[in-house]
Amino acid sequence: MYRRLLAALAALLCCVVLGAGTAPATAAGQDPGPPGPPRLTDDRGRVLTLRGWNVEDKANRGEQALSAITERHFRDLRDRGFNFARLLVFWDDLEPRRGHYSEAYLNKIERVLDWAHRYRIHVLIDAHQDVFGPAFGHRGIPEWATRTDGLPFEPHPDDWFSEYFEPAVQRAFTHLYTDPDLQRSQTGMWRVLAERFAGHPAVLGYDLINEPMGEIRPGEDLPTAARRIEAEYLTPMYNRLADAIRSVDEDNWIFFEPTPIVGEGVPTGLGRVHDPKAVYAPHFYNTAMEAGADYDPEAGWIEAYEAAVTVYPERYGVPIVVGEWGPLNTTLPNMGLFYRDALVSLNRYSSGWAGYVWCYGAGYCAVDEEGRFRANKEQTAAPYAPAVAGTISAEEQAPDTGAYRLVYRAGRGLTEVRVPPRRGGWRVRVTGHAGTPTPSLPSDRAATARVHARPGATVTVVVTPRSACRAG
Repeated sequence: MYRRLLAALAALLCCVVLGAGTAPATAAGQDPGPPGPPRLTDDRGRVLTLRGWNVEDKANRGEQALSAITERHFRDLRDRGFNFARLLVFWDDLEPRRGHYSEAYLNKIERVLDWAHRYRIHVLIDAHQDVFGPAFGHRGIPEWATRTDGLPFEPHPDDWFSEYFEPAVQRAFTHLYTDPDLQRSQTGMWRVLAERFAGHPAVLGYDLINEPMGEIRPGEDLPTAARRIEAEYLTPMYNRLADAIRSVDEDNWIFFEPTPIVGEGVPTGLGRVHDPKAVYAPHFYNTAMEAGADYDPEAGWIEAYEAAVTVYPERYGVPIVVGEWGPLNTTLPNMGLFYRDALVSLNRYSSGWAGYVWCYGAGYCAVDEEGRFRANKEQTAAPYAPAVAGTISAEEQAPDTGAYRLVYRAGRGLTEVRVPPRRGGWRVRVTGHAGTPTPSLPSDRAATARVHARPGATVTVVVTPRSACRAG
């Protein structure tokens, strides 16, 4: 019922946003218009771009927790050209009993981070929850921290997202946000995680809570409820958790999410998160497509989403990284077009993204059991610049050919341009006061071209598939 209701809301919101005079986003290669959100930077001040996938183990708990994640995940991510993983961790595994933190679980997280570092993958540690937690048959907030006031809960095995609207689940969120002892427990959990992993070289930042929801008041429509929950509950929670993290970690980025309703083109009601290294981290899902519908390019959903989701980072001057995206069924007729349109949009305004999910099999998995991309997901592997030593003035991707163009004003340090494996390889051309990188890159594996330029020089890097280059 709620899935159908949300789908109807999505169609209505797209019409409202586009009909209000919102211009479609410019295509790659056109005038980009006013500057968008600021960009993420690395510890050397270079502009950082993240391309990668979520990595998870939701099935195993206790002694078997994280056992589904192996070194292969990170080796394969690197071999395909990616540099980013959003790692799902669960509070119910970390603190199975109030005040008792699992050293074994922390050790397992560290082992995963060590693999990521071996393959130069940046990791975002995500405190994940689905439908609050194990009290409702899912993962996330421990049962001991779940308070329902005796309200009812009915499972919806064929539509799990609808369980968020069950009275018991909604009340549990309200208690998490408002009960002082649960606030202290949540900040304590984050302090333990951040203190343990603050110095780990793979860790880029912390995602404070996955897809937070809340209680809808009688007579309140969903967009109004989402904005109220974000303003009244999520904003103070994020500032509280950021302060806890900063007590033990001064360096890593802090990522925070709106409610999932932002995916329907609804601007967030979040207020300012008072941290100098805050990152807005929405998700990019369409309700109709999640329910099995094909992509409809005429509906204007991607344009509506981009118009809505960029308001917050531009207003508050924070980078944006999309933490999850990608439909369940990518074999439908328009899914190739969806990936093309989605990537053009995501790459235009964000500092990066993580697809859902890097696993080996069917469903949402990025690749099959043999490690081959599932239908249309190969489009996520394309040239990009993981790190730019300077100020970017233009960045363009040609979806049809895979060609990539970067223009920047050089600062100090090396700029890196990364390419995925491709039959025939790649050719790299650099103009400006720069040393010339390898003119061609290997075809059998991902590779990186490194460019050094005199500070102040204007540098242009063009990457083209060798098969698209003229002979000789």
